[in-house]
Amino acid sequence: MQLRIVALQTLAFGLSLCPLNAQWVKYPTAGVPRTRDGKPDLGAACPRTADGKPDFSGLWAMQTKREGNPNFPGCEPVSDEFVNIAASLKEGLPYQTWAADLVKDRGSQQRVNDPISNCLPMGPVRLHTWNGPRKVVQAPGLLLFMSEFGTSYRQIFTDGRPLPDDPNPSWNGYSSGKWEGDTLVIATNGLRDGLWLDATGNPLTGAAKITERFRRPNFGTLEIEITVDDPKAYTKPWTVKLTQSIKLDTDLLDFVCVENEKDVPHLSSK
Repeated sequence: MQLRIVALQTLAFGLSLCPLNAQWVKYPTAGVPRTRDGKPDLGAACPRTADGKPDFSGLWAMQTKREGNPNFPGCEPVSDEFVNIAASLKEGLPYQTWAADLVKDRGSQQRVNDPISNCLPMGPVRLHTWNGPRKVVQAPGLLLFMSEFGTSYRQIFTDGRPLPDDPNPSWNGYSSGKWEGDTLVIATNGLRDGLWLDATGNPLTGAAKITERFRRPNFGTLEIEITVDDPKAYTKPWTVKLTQSIKLDTDLLDFVCVENEKDVPHLSSK
């Protein structure tokens, strides 16, 4: 089934993308702890690697409270943070003046310049909040994220290497992680200008440094705390907390946004 970007004037935040359900449906995930009645024990202790560290490997998706969009039957509901990364922050984001003006301007344009409306990468923060699944593969010295959208990947090196001093700007930046007890702390720099943090259009610039703190309190839950320090767009660093749930008995499906794509030339802010 061909996936497309559909422009609907009636949508609250303009354009929406809907991934197909993942494939390999009902093929059992290995190593799942079970209760006495055979059901997955999501509250069981998290698995650990040979060196005793929490193992984040698995297929993960955002926990959501929103209902599915009636204009897209069968779509998974999006999270509040996908629509607005600051949904849980009572005081909102601490904008620089130009950034606040930019968000207002983008809100009137129905996301025609949103990178994902144009089949471009999302960036590391937005990949966490997207409603499609992402796979984490943990190996010695490396944490690998694979996403359905754009059939993309992100590398987090845990081999002790420092972040580059003068990185070539990129969509996902450069990431290096270190352990603090059972928490993996990931620092990222080298992002490019023009990234969107959410469907609202909150900006992320090339001056940003991101710190993520990963925890797996039990088998079925992944907690991600994200601190964004972007002095070009915001007056001070800010932090949001996300919760993801494990997806069992399924796997990733290719999502090539530009395949037979016909909508982008017709996008309009009018």
